[in-house]
Amino acid sequence: MNPDMKLLDNVCDQTSSREEMAEQLQTRDRFLSLPQPFYNSPAFFKHDMEEVFYKEWIMAGVVSEIPKKGNYFTIQIGDNPIMIVRGAEGKVEAFYNVCRHRGSRICTQHRGKTAKLVCPYHKWTYELDGKLLYAGSEMGDGFDMAKFALKKVHVRTGGGFIFICLADEPPAFDAFLATLDEYLEPYDMENTKVAVETHIVEKCNWKLVIENNRECYHCDGSHPELLRTLLEWDDTNDPRADQAFKDHVARKEAEWEDEKIPYHHVSAGLRNRIVRMPLAEGTVSMTMDGKSGSTKLMGRIKNPDLGSMRILHLPNSWNHCMGDHLITFRVLPLGPQETLVTTKWLVHKDAIEGVDYDPENLRKVWDATNDQDRVLAEENQQGINSRAYEPGPYSKTYEFGVINFVDWYCERVLDNMGKEVPEKYRRLSNVDLES
Repeated sequence: MNPDMKLLDNVCDQTSSREEMAEQLQTRDRFLSLPQPFYNSPAFFKHDMEEVFYKEWIMAGVVSEIPKKGNYFTIQIGDNPIMIVRGAEGKVEAFYNVCRHRGSRICTQHRGKTAKLVCPYHKWTYELDGKLLYAGSEMGDGFDMAKFALKKVHVRTGGGFIFICLADEPPAFDAFLATLDEYLEPYDMENTKVAVETHIVEKCNWKLVIENNRECYHCDGSHPELLRTLLEWDDTNDPRADQAFKDHVARKEAEWEDEKIPYHHVSAGLRNRIVRMPLAEGTVSMTMDGKSGSTKLMGRIKNPDLGSMRILHLPNSWNHCMGDHLITFRVLPLGPQETLVTTKWLVHKDAIEGVDYDPENLRKVWDATNDQDRVLAEENQQGINSRAYEPGPYSKTYEFGVINFVDWYCERVLDNMGKEVPEKYRRLSNVDLES
């Protein structure tokens, strides 16, 4: 086939799948799971990357991963290698990890420290702010280095978290960042460190990973370690919440109020959510025995019994913040049926391994939970791939979080595509499920 004709066919195929995807999003029943192509179609996956992961704010990491000038870490968003660097005067910078000479990756390690950013191929050298410093005399006298700075990626920080956005014009984000600053203030995130970091590749679509996280319908039968401390409900308005739970919440809120620990439920549409809920009576941390995983508490915190402050940021992160440590979860799609889940356990930077905390004890609950969730999501994917699969009904009581996530996903994809967004998706409430 003529190469030009093959390219034209590919463009036509992309246009066709784009229109098909938009039509299915517009017409689907929002109380049913998504149609099969949303979980296994390479074409639909490509549109997911283009309309979600290349246009929305993505949680990349935390500021304490790059504590000093020259520290960096890398992240891969689809086909785009990104490096995040601590620059002069403590500024967090983000760039495409792509040399402006012939496109080689510059930082080839996951993390490190460097005085300058040097491409390993031909030694083009950049300042930490992306400015090209050296390209060699071989480029000739007329070569203008000012035109070949590294290409920047939008980067913002809030509450110690780092977010990046690959869009030319990123969506508004200031309000949520300010809220993160307020709610994470007690933890002093600049003065934490990563005690443990794990990476799991789940053989399933990224949306199945998020859907699994957004409900605890499956928890009782699947997560014995987690339920030693975690209470399934994250809202006193949950219709399943009994009076004993509500009284437990009220007692803890009074304690948090006395210590000036933020705890009120915060929702910013369906994308972002913060709620502090107590852990099970008699437990203070997500460890096997419910005791503190680190004797060195976070930031200005004096009382380890802060429950779990749960932070959701769609499309790719959820987090648990306790008095003694904090756990971050980051989801990055690798393919239509392959997803990278990164988990990090953070402790006070002065906590001493083997003295203040035992890494194995710290990670045991969520190591087990992550692996259990991996199996559940992978089995879910295998069933969806079958010719027998058809969208099934969500429970409005147990799976309201999944409904919220899928609503958000549908609205953002359609809006970013420039398509009409049905009124059924334009909701701000996390509990209005009857419309």
